[in-house]
Amino acid sequence: MVRSFGRGASTNSIPEIEHARFLLVIGSNTTEAHPVLALRIKKAVRKGATLVVADPRAIWLTKIAKRHLQLRPGSDVWLLNALMHTILEEGLEAEEYIREHTEDFEAVREVVSRYTPEEAERWTGVPAQAIRATAREYATERHAAIFYTLGITEHACGVDNIWSLANLVLMTGHLGYESTGLNALRGQNNVQGLNDSGANPTYLPGYQPLDDPEIRRKFSEAWGVEVPERAGFRLDQMMSGLHDGRVKALYLIGENPAHTEPNARHVEQGLANLEFVVSQDIFLSDTAEKHADVVLPASSFAEKDGTFTNTERRVNRVRAAVPCPGHARVDREIVIQLARALGCDWPEYPDAESVWNELADLCPNWSGIRYFRLQDEGLQW
Repeated sequence: MVRSFGRGASTNSIPEIEHARFLLVIGSNTTEAHPVLALRIKKAVRKGATLVVADPRAIWLTKIAKRHLQLRPGSDVWLLNALMHTILEEGLEAEEYIREHTEDFEAVREVVSRYTPEEAERWTGVPAQAIRATAREYATERHAAIFYTLGITEHACGVDNIWSLANLVLMTGHLGYESTGLNALRGQNNVQGLNDSGANPTYLPGYQPLDDPEIRRKFSEAWGVEVPERAGFRLDQMMSGLHDGRVKALYLIGENPAHTEPNARHVEQGLANLEFVVSQDIFLSDTAEKHADVVLPASSFAEKDGTFTNTERRVNRVRAAVPCPGHARVDREIVIQLARALGCDWPEYPDAESVWNELADLCPNWSGIRYFRLQDEGLQW
């Protein structure tokens, strides 16, 4: 989404959902994973909206959906590209939007020309007629929204799935106005905030590209260090690096790869190759118990101040309800003290407010969201 739209975040607010006239839910068991948001989808259907569910399983939403595209696992790209094929074949694309707001559209046209609904039926198991009907309904409805989550991202082809969704949205011009767009329903409670804050090897906070010299200079001056030009490893590269010697140590913060990453045996073998492992967590995880050389007791959400950002890009205050138990510390304090022990001359950052306000100073996305404004209710960027 970052490369397609410039931001890795949902394009709609949650209240807008019930006003959509067409909804495509793909790879998301919404009623179980996001029950509050699912209520909005149900309201939209009660108001007459068309709901289409694309999922290998018959999830609850299929009970109220007009159509269930029960595709084979891993065949999402075939389905999505066949939808685009139909839209182009029938001349339903948004020509003016494509001309004014997109680049390299002809390359997309050339690729999807090979993905006929009839051929897609062979690969996905979804009838060609259902693919064509869904494409027409989506392309011709102005207020059309798409929702996805881990069902299509936690795949070897997860990146391709999102590229295809983004191309589908751009091809039809379904972006930039109410109740219409592409919405990532996050898998954990602060995934959005984590990505916004720069936990990405190719982007600095606020989705500012690492390969931009002026942006690197801005952050280097603010942080008092030279921000490296070379991007770090992605998670999949880290996991493969455990085996080929590129990764010799891991510093894990709230992460348990022995339990969460695919191909657990392969990951376990790689973790055993490491020379040094640090686990900073609130529990002794599987990874920490088997592989950690050092365990740093951290704080839970109820033991620290800060912010969480939800699926609709709303930044909310979090307030400590109880102090950290025993030797546990707030994550911010652990990282700062470790940095100083390694020779970094970092500022004090006495509280969560000082961290947030620095982000707001450096990131245009949040320039108007000062910490004091989050006292009563969350704000969207």
